Amino acid sequence: MARQWSGVTLSDVAKRAGVSVATASKALNARDEVAPATRQRVLQAADELAFQPNVLARGLISGNTRTIGLLTDELAAARFTIPVLLGAENALGNEQMSVLLCDARGDAIRRRHYIRTLLARQVDGFIVVGDRNDVRASLTRDIPVPVVYVYCESDDPDDLSIIADDEGGARLAAEHLVSLGRRRIAHITGDPAYRAARDRASAARAVLDEAGLEPAGEPLFGQWSQRWGRHAVGALLTAQPDVDAIFCGSDQVAYGVLEGLRDFGRAVPDDVAVVGYDNWELLATESRPPLTTVDVNLEQLGAAAVRHLFAALDGQAATGVIRHPGRLIVRESTGVALPPGPYS
Repeated sequence: MARQWSGVTLSDVAKRAGVSVATASKALNARDEVAPATRQRVLQAADELAFQPNVLARGLISGNTRTIGLLTDELAAARFTIPVLLGAENALGNEQMSVLLCDARGDAIRRRHYIRTLLARQVDGFIVVGDRNDVRASLTRDIPVPVVYVYCESDDPDDLSIIADDEGGARLAAEHLVSLGRRRIAHITGDPAYRAARDRASAARAVLDEAGLEPAGEPLFGQWSQRWGRHAVGALLTAQPDVDAIFCGSDQVAYGVLEGLRDFGRAVPDDVAVVGYDNWELLATESRPPLTTVDVNLEQLGAAAVRHLFAALDGQAATGVIRHPGRLIVRESTGVALPPGPYS
């Protein structure tokens, strides 16, 4: 091992523990041929001397660098990308792994450059992070080390992708509203070009069908914005004045819906219950009233990607798609149940 800034070398550790340099190296690298008592003596000596092995030198010996490449196409989409990255970085840090982060910004040339750069740094594996939980082209053919996709789904079924379960999350929201006795349930959501919007809408409709309920109009697709929420709820109340619950495809949309309902004199949740999606706490906890919403557990998605990457590095690679469940966070926007009605 190379000398550290502290001046402590592997030879110093070996001398203090009373063993050879080779034995000290084996002990620090958890090799089986070292007796437990000897290993403990070496570890104690290393701790007393504050010895830190040189990661580069150890990588040359072991064949790995304990470094993972994180590749994203849209770091600017911080609302979704950053929590996934934080979850992955925290899990890697717990295992004393280093992270190299690259943002391709949606540019294919930049993406290829970063893949070459990370491979030149001899990263042990890649985590490819999406920004919209949608299908994307596989990069695996260009990467000779294990790859895991998170918050996006590779179009190659032989890859492993970990995505948020949008259908399952939408079912939680719709079933919650049905359980409260709501019978005229509408859905206002964002851009239909997003698979998430389509999946949430279809899952909510399935819940209503199972409950024998007709939705309060067709799903209203638009933008992922508060402005769209305000506009859409006005159109909804004009066409469906008896609506008693609204499931929104995002917390931003839901925030606008709450504002629009106030403008129309509808009390939440007494007159209309509202559920959002994403658990964006900045909006969900500060809205009036605080918003019931579905938490997609983005940091847990990142941590799960790391666990599966470690398994692949250990020769236990998985394939296919893993849908990571969300959870319903109940707040005041659905806090009052209606009395039992004729359909209860």
